[in-house]
Amino acid sequence: MCGIIAYLGKKVAQPILIEALKRLEYRGYDSAGVALLGSGAIRIKKTSGRISALEKILDEPDAAETLGIGHTRWATHGKPSTINAHPHLDYTGKIAVVHNGIIENYGTLKTWLQNEGAAFASETDTEVIANLIGYFYAKGDSEEEQKKSDGQNKFEWSVQRALQEMHGTFGLAIVCSDFPDTIIGAKRGSPLILGVGDNEYILASDAAAIVEHTTQAIYLADNEMVTINPEGFHTKTIDNITISKELKQIEFSLEQIELGDFPHHMLKEIFEQPKALSTCMGGRIDSRNNRIKLGGIDSYLRELTRTKRLILIACGTAFHAGLVGEFLFEQLARIPAETEYASEFRYRNPIIEDGTVVISISQSGETIDTLAAVEEAKERGATVLGIVNVVGSSIARTTDTGIYLHAGPEIGVASTKAFTAQVAVLTMLAIELGRRRHIRSDQASKYIDELSQIPDKISQILNQSDHIKQIASANIDQDNWLFLGRGFNYPVALEGALKLKEISYIHAEGLPAAEMKHGPIALIVDGMPVVFIATAGPQYNKIMGNIAEVRARGGKTIVVATEGDENIKQHADHLITIPDVPEFLQPMLTVVPLQLLAYHAAVLRDHDVDKPRNLAKSVTVE
Repeated sequence: MCGIIAYLGKKVAQPILIEALKRLEYRGYDSAGVALLGSGAIRIKKTSGRISALEKILDEPDAAETLGIGHTRWATHGKPSTINAHPHLDYTGKIAVVHNGIIENYGTLKTWLQNEGAAFASETDTEVIANLIGYFYAKGDSEEEQKKSDGQNKFEWSVQRALQEMHGTFGLAIVCSDFPDTIIGAKRGSPLILGVGDNEYILASDAAAIVEHTTQAIYLADNEMVTINPEGFHTKTIDNITISKELKQIEFSLEQIELGDFPHHMLKEIFEQPKALSTCMGGRIDSRNNRIKLGGIDSYLRELTRTKRLILIACGTAFHAGLVGEFLFEQLARIPAETEYASEFRYRNPIIEDGTVVISISQSGETIDTLAAVEEAKERGATVLGIVNVVGSSIARTTDTGIYLHAGPEIGVASTKAFTAQVAVLTMLAIELGRRRHIRSDQASKYIDELSQIPDKISQILNQSDHIKQIASANIDQDNWLFLGRGFNYPVALEGALKLKEISYIHAEGLPAAEMKHGPIALIVDGMPVVFIATAGPQYNKIMGNIAEVRARGGKTIVVATEGDENIKQHADHLITIPDVPEFLQPMLTVVPLQLLAYHAAVLRDHDVDKPRNLAKSVTVE
C-alpha cells in the first residue's frame, strides 16, 4: 500500500524522487522520506505528514546525488511518526531500505538481531530488513567468500541472504554506501516495476511514478530481484538463479493521471466513466453478429459455457461488482453463482468441485487477499479467471486467463470508474454465456444494443451533479444514513454506503430494502437520510412500501428513480432520475448519483477526497 520510488541516472535525484512521490501519494500519506547517495554517506530526510511537509525540510538538491530512494507510507507496524517513516538505515549506517509490505516474522528476527548487537530506533518491521541486510553485509567476508565465483558482489549476496530469512510480503528498494552507483529491488507479494529509460532507471511500486520518464518497463514477479547500476540491470531469483525479463509497454500516458481541469481525481474519474466504458466495451461488442468478443478468454469460453458453478472473489468495491455479477450470471446465463469475500475465502476450507470456475476481481490486480484466494482456488483445481484493470499486475499473471477493464488509470482512493467497468465486463460475459446456453438471438441483440447505449446514459446523469450537490448540502449535518435497494440494486446500495463512509466519514449502512424492518428500522429518527434506489422493475411496488415505512417514522428520503416516474415524486424529499434501462443494466447507472452524492458530501465537509484518512489505493497487506 505504501509508495516506493528509486532513481539512478544522470540527473539530480532529489527532485525526481519528490515528483514521483507526489504521484504515489494516493498509496499512503502519513509520512514520507528520501535517502540520497553521492560520493559519501547516505543522506536521509524524512518526516511525518504529507509530501508537502517533506519538501519543507529538504536541503537544496546536490548535483552529485544522482541516485536515491523514496517512500510515502501507509502505516502498518508503528504509528505515523518521523522515527517510523522510511527510509530506514541499518545499525552500521551503510544500508538504507524502503519497504511496502509486512514481515511476519519480524519479532523473532528483531530479538535475534538485538542479541547479535544490532540497535533499533523505530517500531517498524522494516527496520528489521535494514538491520538483517546490514548484519550479513558486516559478516559477509567469512561466508564462503559470498559465493563470489559467479561474480556476485557482497551487497547483492547480503540482500539475498536476508530475504531468504524473511516471511511475509515485500516490495523493496535498497542502497549501500559502499556501492554508490547501485540499487537493488526485490518483490514478494507487493508490486515492483522497473522503468528503463535513456541512461536512467526508475524503480517504483506503481507505473504512475514512471510514465513521466519512460513507457518501457519490466514487471518483477514474486521472489525476484533486480540489481541496477550505470552499466544496466540484471534480474535473478532471491536464490541467485539468473532470469530474463521482457520489456513491456506501459499502457497509459502521463496526461491520463493528471488532474486537468478537475479539482480532484475522484471527480475526474466519475466524469470519465462514459469514456472509460466506451473503451472497455470497444471492439468487444459485435452488434452485427449479436455477439460479445472477449479475446482474452477465447480458448476458455467452451469451459465457461459448460461450467456448473461460478464463484466470484473480491474485496471492497470489487466485491460489490461481484455481487452484481452473481445476479447477472444466474439471470442471463442460468449458471449458479456466489460471491465471496476474498479475505475469508482461503480461511474457510472452500468447496471446489469439478466444473467450478472462480472469477477474481481487482482494480489494481495487486490486492493481497484476492491474490491469496486465487492461489488457493488454483491449488484446489479450479480454473481461475481474472478481471483486472492494471496490465501486467500480479493477479493478471497468476490467473489462468482473464479480461482487462481498459478503464485507464484510477488514482482516486475511492474507486468509481473501475466499479462500472467491472460491472460492464461481467455483463458482457454473462450475455455471451447466456447467448451460448439459452438466450435467443433476437433477445441477445436487444441486450447488446441496450448495453452499448450505457455510456451516453451515464453522461445524462452526470448533468445532475449540481442538483446532487444541493441534496448533499441539505443532509451533511446528519451522521447516520441508510442506503436501500432490491434485486440488482442491492449491491449498489452497499456501494453507495461504502463511498459515503470512505470519503465523508459519515456512518452509513447498505441493505436489501426488505431487511430494514428486521432490525435497522430501529435506527430511523426524524431527519435521518435514507437513500432508496426505486427504479422501474419487478420489485418497484415492494420498495414503495419500504419508502412509506421510512416516511412514517420521520426519515428523509433521497430517491433514485427512473425518468418519467410521476408517482415517485410525492414520496421523495429529494429526487434523482436515471434513464430507463432493463433492470440488469441499472447498476451502471444507479451507482453514479451515489458516487456524486458521496463526493459532494466529502467536499462540503472539507475532507481530502483523494486521500481519505486511514485508506490507501491498493491494499497489498493482509
